[in-house]
Amino acid sequence: MTVTLRVVLDQLVAPTSRDLEEASASLTQALIDTAPRGCDVGAIVPAPGLPEDAGVVGLSSETRLSMRRRELAASWQLGVAPGIGRGLIHSPTPLAPLVRHDRVNETHQIVVTLWDLRAWETPDELPKTELLAARALLSRIGKHADAVVVPSHAMADRLAEVAKAKLVAKVRVIGGAPAAGFRVPSDAVGRLRALDLPSSFLLVSGGAVASDGLTAAFAGVSAAGWEGDVVVLDVPEGEEPAVVELASAAGIPEARVHARGSLDRWDRAAVLSHAVALLAPSTRTDWPWRAVDALAVGVPIVAADTAVHREVLAEAALFAGEDGFGDALARALGPDAERLRVLAGDRAKGFAWEASADRVWALHAEL
Repeated sequence: MTVTLRVVLDQLVAPTSRDLEEASASLTQALIDTAPRGCDVGAIVPAPGLPEDAGVVGLSSETRLSMRRRELAASWQLGVAPGIGRGLIHSPTPLAPLVRHDRVNETHQIVVTLWDLRAWETPDELPKTELLAARALLSRIGKHADAVVVPSHAMADRLAEVAKAKLVAKVRVIGGAPAAGFRVPSDAVGRLRALDLPSSFLLVSGGAVASDGLTAAFAGVSAAGWEGDVVVLDVPEGEEPAVVELASAAGIPEARVHARGSLDRWDRAAVLSHAVALLAPSTRTDWPWRAVDALAVGVPIVAADTAVHREVLAEAALFAGEDGFGDALARALGPDAERLRVLAGDRAKGFAWEASADRVWALHAEL
């Protein structure tokens, strides 16, 4: 008898985040490639179903639901999940058919994944409806999920501060990794031209102007005496002018600042391959996607001194408080540059989706 682990792949049908889309595809492919004997992997997807270029090969089945993602999310948030059936269900995101079930007698498991806690750490960033939905979802996870996967022990500790004990007892730590096949493309120079970027620059892991540490980051760039270009990634659409203005206020000429949004894996790898260093100033408990990408490419990293960064980056980065980015960046651009490149490459070996998949299979076996 074959046991099928079905993975919720809404992000491959109607993605809401490029990072979640890539993580969903990468983990699912790794689950297929590492499936124990007698096990296979299926998919649960909203209408209209998986596209041909979904990037996952070897699925044994596809449970295609009648609703599109938006309607499906609303239905699942209310605890209405028709057409799902029983069995082992794993969601690489928080979205899952969280309903009352009997894990022991019905052999029905539901596992979800949390990559950030923005609804608690930076609630002002979210629309009120999205904020309320996220907090209500955490309550449903506590009631109906059999396990909750988080990517770091630091996030598990933070979750314990905002969640009820019933949910905390279900937490398991399984880290993420760069997107499957992440590497510097052969056409990196051409991609930089297409993005209208210079051939060398300091890279800043960006995000929302209000809460991702960009003020401290730009102050650090100025204090380090960096006179080259600065590229800021993952800037929300429409906030590019605000990022440039923030940099200008810190003394960085507007002409040297290039704000870009979310890039696909190949463009990101191309950008990272031409960065002299990455500055990761966010102090949130999110999984540090860009810093882990930087490890894979061997880029020197200066990161905000947080529990997440220390856990994930270890000795492969320099850490600094809000007022210390300048000194740390000067070291990363100077005497410590080569050492950090070597350490980044070594640290990158510890992050692979195959290892994460092995732990997911072990988790479902434990349940």
